[in-house]
Amino acid sequence: MNFEEYRTYDATGLAKLVADKEVSAAELLTLARERAAVVNPRINAIVRDVPAAPTADLGGPFAGVPFLIKDLSQDYAGLPTSNGSRALMSVPAAAHATVVQRWIDAGLVIFGKTNTPEFGAKGITEPVAWGPTRNPWDLQRSPGGSSGGSAAAVAAGIVPCAGASDGGGSIRIPAASCGLVGLKPGRGLTPSGPATGESMHGAAVQGVVSRTVRDTAAMLDVIGGGEPSGPFVPGMPDAPFASSVGADPGTLRIGVRVPTAINPSPHPEAYAAVEATVKALTELGHHVDELPQAPFDDAALAREFLLGWFVYTAWELAEAKRVSGAGDESFERDTLIMAALGRATRSVDYVDAVQKRHEHTRRLTTFFESYDLLMTPSLATPPPKIGEFDLPVALQHGADLLIKTRTSRILRFTKIVDDMVDKNLGWVPYTQLANITGRPAITLPTHWTASGIPLGVQFVAPLAGESLLIRLAAQLERALPWADRVAPV
Repeated sequence: MNFEEYRTYDATGLAKLVADKEVSAAELLTLARERAAVVNPRINAIVRDVPAAPTADLGGPFAGVPFLIKDLSQDYAGLPTSNGSRALMSVPAAAHATVVQRWIDAGLVIFGKTNTPEFGAKGITEPVAWGPTRNPWDLQRSPGGSSGGSAAAVAAGIVPCAGASDGGGSIRIPAASCGLVGLKPGRGLTPSGPATGESMHGAAVQGVVSRTVRDTAAMLDVIGGGEPSGPFVPGMPDAPFASSVGADPGTLRIGVRVPTAINPSPHPEAYAAVEATVKALTELGHHVDELPQAPFDDAALAREFLLGWFVYTAWELAEAKRVSGAGDESFERDTLIMAALGRATRSVDYVDAVQKRHEHTRRLTTFFESYDLLMTPSLATPPPKIGEFDLPVALQHGADLLIKTRTSRILRFTKIVDDMVDKNLGWVPYTQLANITGRPAITLPTHWTASGIPLGVQFVAPLAGESLLIRLAAQLERALPWADRVAPV
């Protein structure tokens, strides 16, 4: 097998070849490593090597398939999980994360860890620790984040599927930016342990980015379900998620909304992505309604999401200092700013923001009494250029002075906060809803711009709606095929 043939198979297809003894796991690993050697110097997707020597007795549904894990929360025993931070680049993990162990048990051959922004705290992947990851569709653009390294590796053909996680859109944003399928499972369906019970109060979940719906579904079968150290036992469907691929989703009622309070005027390509998908949905017999307003208070949700994000970043920074002994100099300026904002937040305000999540959940639940799914663009604009979100030099100097003099609480009253909100959420205002409410959501690559940049659509489902999302996604995959599109890198 050569690379051109390797690239035509998804993970499910490669696993069948190995099972049928048409190719060996060692051959596939060689192809993946060779492809990485060619493209990784250009895209910077893989930042750490994982020793891998596949044997003939591998078992599991994905036995022998090359795989990459994210260098954030997906611990591999004995190797550091940097979380995109210089402070943690030499702190080894004591044990495999549960999700990593499940991938190993499924027979996947893990040979590398992928790039992520520091603590996964941005929708772009440009950490100081490892340098920026570039989008295989346009090397001047970001692949999104925080699973940007994984998405770039899949889009570049290194692997057909890779580990990802999502706390505010970190599966769906890079999947949309790189022309991939990205499913965020509902709260608690995938494990966070053993080191963590519920990351970000359950808003963050584990998953994958892939080229095909069937890979996404089968991977959810591999990693889904509770664990002994988990906070609860999640409800699982009666049939495997993979069995939903090809099943009839029925005639669905879908409400669609494009403008948001954060970005009232999305890019024309965001509208084009929705229009192309609505046309396909209508031809498939579904009923699609344009919503006159969002079915939730998106401005309030954004504020509450960011408040919680800043507080969580403050905790992550403190924890990283505790385990590494690092000082402020080992962390990025933006991380220090977010942590300072988090520390300046009153505890009662933080609890209030967490409690208000239920208001958004109730509003969304009311919406689902009339509709089966909520549809939005995945991104409000095409992926940004590398470096586009760097703070202006004057603000950099001002922030440095406030941090150095321990007066960073003043940051709450400066332009820095507004600048970070507008830039970091302005192009991705749609994804946080599913995290805050704990609902499943999926992004699908149904549209490419005239210049060849992917920009798809997102569907949000009610509780336990993963199987419905998979059924519809597979139907759209047949109507608007995308897996054979090849990034020009």
